[in-house]
Amino acid sequence: MSSLKFGTSGLRGLVTDLEGRPSFAYAAAFFAAVGGQAGARREVVIGRDLRDSSAGIAATVATAAAAAGLAAIDCGALPTPALALEARRRGACAVMVTGSHIPEDRNGLKFYRPGGDEITKADEAAILGALGAAGDASLPPAVRAEPEPEAIARYRRRYLDVFGPGILAGQRIAVYQQSSVGRDLLVDVLAASGAKAVPIGRSDIFVPIDTEAHRPQDVAFIRDVMKSGDFDALVTTDGDADRPLVADGAGCILRGDVVGLITARYLGADAVVVPVTAGSAIERAGGFRRVLRTRVGSPFVIAGMEQAMRDGASVVCGFEANGGFLLGSDLSVGGGTLPALPTRDAVLPILATLAAARGAGRTLADLVASLDVGQTASDRLPDVAAERSGTLLGRLRDEAFRRDFLLPVGRPQAADEQDGVRIVLDGERTIHFRASGNAPELRCYAEAKTAAEARDLVRWGLAAAAAAMDVSA
Repeated sequence: MSSLKFGTSGLRGLVTDLEGRPSFAYAAAFFAAVGGQAGARREVVIGRDLRDSSAGIAATVATAAAAAGLAAIDCGALPTPALALEARRRGACAVMVTGSHIPEDRNGLKFYRPGGDEITKADEAAILGALGAAGDASLPPAVRAEPEPEAIARYRRRYLDVFGPGILAGQRIAVYQQSSVGRDLLVDVLAASGAKAVPIGRSDIFVPIDTEAHRPQDVAFIRDVMKSGDFDALVTTDGDADRPLVADGAGCILRGDVVGLITARYLGADAVVVPVTAGSAIERAGGFRRVLRTRVGSPFVIAGMEQAMRDGASVVCGFEANGGFLLGSDLSVGGGTLPALPTRDAVLPILATLAAARGAGRTLADLVASLDVGQTASDRLPDVAAERSGTLLGRLRDEAFRRDFLLPVGRPQAADEQDGVRIVLDGERTIHFRASGNAPELRCYAEAKTAAEARDLVRWGLAAAAAAMDVSA
């Protein structure tokens, strides 16, 4: 069986299952079902991250585009939001070759409708419906896409044209470059905003940075860098630069939902949309007129933003627990207008979070402390097949099993089954189990009054889940 499947954001799977005919077939199915709509511009913009497999897969997508009668535009290696912005500018569809934060032996395709909007869950079903016919076609000769080197420059100007050149003046920022496709752009944008941006940790080998479930080696590296006292903050992104990571002067990584909260407040949002995995501080400390919660995944957050706009909200944004920030409406900032970009972005929340701290005359740590965001933790069990995760989650939906399962840590008060099972425990704590939509793993999230309590709850949750599923923790 193929590992390829649609998850929380795009198609993902093993490189060996995606290269060659499968990537041609999925791209062809997208062009047939979604990308070739009547009246749409007959071209597709194609981008990629820095994985070894991405350039070859992008070339196959270009061949599929030509076979579908579309002009293939090669935007090269660039952040996913930069590709989406180019698609919006052209009124074209887009395909981004990226596996985001997952290991290099995996990769994926992110699809954008004509005009640069992310595909919907209904579009995913349509693509799967068209896959059979596309998979039967023989591979035509390879084609060379027309290069478009200016797409990343236009994305850079998107922010520098509205944020003042001195907005980060005096800030000393370490930019952990690793293998992020946005690594040079991020240094450039921060320096142009007035910061002293120092690149560190550049890697020629792909580094799977997950901005939500941090690897111990990444946590240790960041803390070691910040011990010098030379920097006010450290920033980086995941592989395709649509999820930010921000650490304070002591090397403590800010939660992604806290970065989103700070950004939304800085931008003056009146309605925010977040998945169920985001912390409850958004309602408690945000000061927003409306907060909508959804299932995990950018398509659901985007649908929530559209609903908020229909309901009359004027400044609408969304963000996820991984920090990816989506701008659902145009807004005024820095004396200019920042157009909507309803796809995950890392540059905007990094700029806004650093600017918010500087504008308040506070360190990042002090700014976060002032918001009373509580404490959360998260981690995962890797290599857990979907059927095993599904069985455990099904059992957790049974009230009697849930009560007995959680007996060692507390009494369940309520449960939300919108995405996995999120359980409210006594003592103002929560524990949430859900299967990842991007990889074969079970994720566990916890909220508590202290960081130690939250970490202990996650450790217990993963160990108990592993025992219940008879897998290795």
